[in-house]
Amino acid sequence: MINNRKKPEWLKIQLPMGQLSVEVMNTIRDNHLNTICTSGRCPNQGECWGCGTATFMIGGNVCTRACRFCNVATGRPAPLDPEEPEHVAQSVKALKLKHVVITSVDRDDVEDLGAGHWVRVIEAVKRENPETTMEVLIPDFQGKEELVARVIAAKPEVISHNLETVRRLSDSVRSRAKYDVSLRVLAQVTESGIVAKSGIMLGLGESREEILETMDDLLGVGCRVMTIGQYLQPTAKNIPVVEYVHPDTFREYGRIGLEKGFDAVESGPLVRSSYHAERHVLSPRKPLE
Repeated sequence: MINNRKKPEWLKIQLPMGQLSVEVMNTIRDNHLNTICTSGRCPNQGECWGCGTATFMIGGNVCTRACRFCNVATGRPAPLDPEEPEHVAQSVKALKLKHVVITSVDRDDVEDLGAGHWVRVIEAVKRENPETTMEVLIPDFQGKEELVARVIAAKPEVISHNLETVRRLSDSVRSRAKYDVSLRVLAQVTESGIVAKSGIMLGLGESREEILETMDDLLGVGCRVMTIGQYLQPTAKNIPVVEYVHPDTFREYGRIGLEKGFDAVESGPLVRSSYHAERHVLSPRKPLE
């Protein structure tokens, strides 16, 4: 279904531009890498690439799941690339990144669901870039604690796993992931001492009460960093937008989150989980604008 709602002025998107943006694109292309910036049609692509940063997507560019909000291709992925860990590490080095975000497609097709590949990427990036801090945005690994533990043992500075939406809408928006399974993943991260982070999208038909309940659920498992952004329908096949939430409302949710006990809340129409992620490493207790 095509979304016929007219986008408001505050959702204008800056396209990639400038020399640094070109350098990022060339580095990604030369190392045969994928980024969620392009695959996910991120609205902050221009801003982030213009600053010489990007979020790498590992495990290929085809996902084994078909979440209704996501624009990443769904199907049977190619085998995992054994050279990808080194390619990511060298790209981080070439771009001289102080902080890197890494995410992945779901790989339900492989025996360990991609956990071993995740570890190899983290270790390679750390080996080649010992001064670079890292956030990893991981899948749920079907809730298998031993697989989450392998990523935790690799010790990235931040481990993020998104709830994506409120409990009531979770099953209709996400294809296989379960709300409570995601909370358990975040609880396991928190118990390890690593910064746990999660994010949700607004505009899918959720209520104010449900958003506040989601905040409480995250706080209840020890998650102290949260991102809140506007859902944007990437293609006609994706779930349509129900509402474009005003920036003032996003700012209000940011203030409420801090009052509830989050250390950091980044809340705005164009916020995505990796937006200004370097500010989440130390989990500063202040509004992120």
